[in-house]
Amino acid sequence: MLYKSDSFEVAFIKDNIAEFKFCADGSVNKLSQQTLQDCALALKELATNSDIKGMVFTSDKDHFIIGADIFEFLPTFTKPQEELVAWIKNATDVFDAIEDLPFPTLSAVNGMALGGGCEWALATDYRVGSTDAKIGLPEVKLGIMPGFGGTVRLPRLIGADNAMTWITTGKENRAADALKVGAFDAVVSADKLLESSISTLEQAIAGKLDWQAKRQVKLQPLKMNRVEQGMSFAMAEGMVMGQTKGHYPAPVMAVRTIKAAANCERAEAMAIENANFAKLAATSEAAAQTGIFLADQYIKGKAKKQAKHSELEIKQAAVLGAGIMGGGIAYQSAYKGTPIIMKDINQDALDLGMGEASKLLGKKVQRGHMAMEKMVATLGKIKPTLNDADLQSADIVVEAVVENPKVKQAVLAGLEKDLPAGTILTSNTSTIRIDELASALEKPENFCGMHFFNPVPKMPLVEIIRGEKTSEATINAVVDYALKLGKSPIVVNDCPGFFVNRVLFPYFAGFSKLVVEGADFAKVDKVMENVFGWPMGPAYLLDVVGIDTAYHCTGVMADGFPERMARQDKDPVTVFANEKRFGQKNGSGFYQYAPDRRGRLKKAQDATATELLSAITDAPKDFDKQEIIDRCMVPMINEVLLCLQEGIVASPQEADMALIYGIGFPPFRGGAFRYLDQTGLANFVATADKYAHLGAIYQVSDETRKWAEEGRVFYKVEG
Repeated sequence: MLYKSDSFEVAFIKDNIAEFKFCADGSVNKLSQQTLQDCALALKELATNSDIKGMVFTSDKDHFIIGADIFEFLPTFTKPQEELVAWIKNATDVFDAIEDLPFPTLSAVNGMALGGGCEWALATDYRVGSTDAKIGLPEVKLGIMPGFGGTVRLPRLIGADNAMTWITTGKENRAADALKVGAFDAVVSADKLLESSISTLEQAIAGKLDWQAKRQVKLQPLKMNRVEQGMSFAMAEGMVMGQTKGHYPAPVMAVRTIKAAANCERAEAMAIENANFAKLAATSEAAAQTGIFLADQYIKGKAKKQAKHSELEIKQAAVLGAGIMGGGIAYQSAYKGTPIIMKDINQDALDLGMGEASKLLGKKVQRGHMAMEKMVATLGKIKPTLNDADLQSADIVVEAVVENPKVKQAVLAGLEKDLPAGTILTSNTSTIRIDELASALEKPENFCGMHFFNPVPKMPLVEIIRGEKTSEATINAVVDYALKLGKSPIVVNDCPGFFVNRVLFPYFAGFSKLVVEGADFAKVDKVMENVFGWPMGPAYLLDVVGIDTAYHCTGVMADGFPERMARQDKDPVTVFANEKRFGQKNGSGFYQYAPDRRGRLKKAQDATATELLSAITDAPKDFDKQEIIDRCMVPMINEVLLCLQEGIVASPQEADMALIYGIGFPPFRGGAFRYLDQTGLANFVATADKYAHLGAIYQVSDETRKWAEEGRVFYKVEG
């Protein structure tokens, strides 16, 4: 044994080749502060060992290194800039020490090599990946950028354009793609990984491979002339700004860092990265996006605990209704490995559902992400049927029929009567109270809500709604099934609209009031998209949801919360619903829609919409951008606070992740509660009071006012 610590050990593996094996406790290898300190000491000692002629870095886990331990590093981000720069330099010195070892080095990458794990591999002279390996720098998703030399080494290895794509998107790159651009030197099957790695090092030691030349490329300026640099960096920055609308500083800073260091040797380039990393780490966007990561870990951990307590193993699922939602649920279940029966009363609907599943799987085959054999096997896990008797084998049934309480009650009661006693029933309702539907059942303890979001394959959230009589056993089993579907389940308590739609409709109401007072809905959309950061403004979102759906849901919410959410006499949604302008689904709503050359629906201004609205709106009025934001967002955030106070949602983390995963709340703001922490609850109350005369949706609760006076924050800042 040449060296041993709690997270790695070094020993000769063949002749004079040493293996530096990461073997930390736990299921994955992460770069903790202690690991980096131990590595620094080890590398210093190993560099002086004349018996070592080459070194291979390996992992004893399913993955190489998944990155830095973000839980541990976050408190460091709160330090003053000078201390933070010094800290990050100490870390990058470790990676420089890898690169400066007096013998050839190689990373044998299995599984994931992400973030700091990718940067570790970049610091070695060679990288050999297994066929299932994935490598990437996802730091921008946390509001930061690579800080262990990634902006320095990657552009010099794979070219500035490729590196900027990797870094600004934060995507994971498959082994074959990494090989094409030069991030990997070879890709082999997992069982040949170590053998191939040792062989490569033997060739380098024998002088058949020039490892010093490969290393030198990373130590020198980029091989780009000034004209190439000007074009490349200007284009990259323009594309990033266009995609992020200036809301996300991390990808822009990454491009500017690569640009600033383009003509520098390693030491100067690394100093630029150190300084810019420290600037990003101190931003509110970094706090918000790292907060999302932590909140995501929280909800996943909570869901896994609930799933572990499930007493029912769901081997066979069923969905009732082969419409858009039902078909999406069937596809997702089959794709993730749980066989599912898709039941409908209409053969055409079943054909449509199977056709949609085939299309989704076909795209995966076309992109090389799935073998044809697997596609056929996946489709075989969906059993379309018109026969009620086929549901008998199901452990769980998801009802996804028309959003009508009487229809749903009749369907659910019929199912309960005909199915085995232990079968779990769920409803994919979006607004109807679970207790109302459960009133038709003899065993409401076996029933809960399972609210999927459209399109099912893309939307990560599943809202699981606990009725008054729903048993914990039912909740645990449904959470387990949602996890098997690859979803992020969040359990909420019952009320009209549950959590997500309950807080969404006051937002729509605030928007509608603006339009009635003369605001241009297209301008409101632009402000809410370009300034606040929503992926779609409220008018556009209503068109996507469906004006008819929104009209129906508004009625449910009005019945449930008549004081705050009563249907208004002057309501744009009502106007369009009466005119059968249902949005994207039939080509016209607030906007008109037509397919572009790719077949995607593209929106355009529609003079008819403005003309129809003129019957209920005041004279055109130009509203200040901040007023538009406040008048749309105060009702939503006010309702979010009420949901926490009433116990509809259990925690700020679950509320924020539901908003981000369910309706696209801007990630750089971190969710409603993170946004409140950054703006200040007292400031929010003052803003709400400014508009309190507009109605109950703007009027804060006594509890909210008390919290503001106490200076309440929802997320503790570690430091």
